[in-house]
Amino acid sequence: MGATICDQIERLQWSLWHGQVDKALGKINDLESSIESLKETYARYAGLVKALSELRTYIVNNRPLIPNYGERYRNGEPIATGFVESTVNEVVSKRFCKKQQMQWSKEGAHLLLQTRVRTLNGELAGIFKRWYPDLDMKAEEIPRAA
Repeated sequence: MGATICDQIERLQWSLWHGQVDKALGKINDLESSIESLKETYARYAGLVKALSELRTYIVNNRPLIPNYGERYRNGEPIATGFVESTVNEVVSKRFCKKQQMQWSKEGAHLLLQTRVRTLNGELAGIFKRWYPDLDMKAEEIPRAA
């Protein structure tokens, strides 16, 4: 029985990895049916049912945001968000959320993120050039975004 459940969980994971939300929700239903027989004998049954319910809620609430990572991988697109999470934690949380000596206001954090996005999009130099037409901005002097 355990091997069957593990197989179902792997199939559920594969469906989510490939952006097949409806199939994933169906697999959660199948998994719930499969474990029904364990209700009286498995000590962690209630926790497992709760976890499946929470997973279903997460999938339903985030349906439009669940990407097809398999397709992204085949197209050479990034499939991880760790770099974004790391930036948020290092740059914003340190001052804004974690109550350190120097805190940012919500407005200050918003402005910093807007500046960072414009830098990454290559738009910041053009904005400065519009504001300060006489500013000499040589390409080699402008730091490149990582």
